[in-house]
Amino acid sequence: MSKKDLGKKLTPLQHHVTQEAGTEPPFDNEYWNNEREGIYVDIVSGEPLFSSKDKFDSGTGWPSFTQPLDPKNIVEHKGFDNLFTGIEIKSNKGKSHLGHIFGDGPKPKGLRYCMNSAALRFIPKEDLKKEGYSKYIKLFD
Repeated sequence: MSKKDLGKKLTPLQHHVTQEAGTEPPFDNEYWNNEREGIYVDIVSGEPLFSSKDKFDSGTGWPSFTQPLDPKNIVEHKGFDNLFTGIEIKSNKGKSHLGHIFGDGPKPKGLRYCMNSAALRFIPKEDLKKEGYSKYIKLFD
């Protein structure tokens, strides 16, 4: 998708987070306390990223997950940026900045995939077929 098309598709916050590696405010974002069943996809590419089955309340104010839905759809970038030490997460196809992985998650893996709601689109389980994500319906049976 061209930069011009992204500018039309994304809100300023979505653009800042996904294209400029920004971070949205904690506790003031769309999915930090979403408890509905469904999957989270990249707002840019539509790649399936996380399931509500792996979402947990980390107390941080951002949606947090114990693992990705399909590890092929995320790319880890180790390094240091201005706000975080740890591993940056981007979507594989969309190259969207999503958030970071931290080592303070629940057992057994101890990982917390801390994501920005602005980088995600939530697909409720009842809309999975309609939205083209039928293969994930079985997660919620």
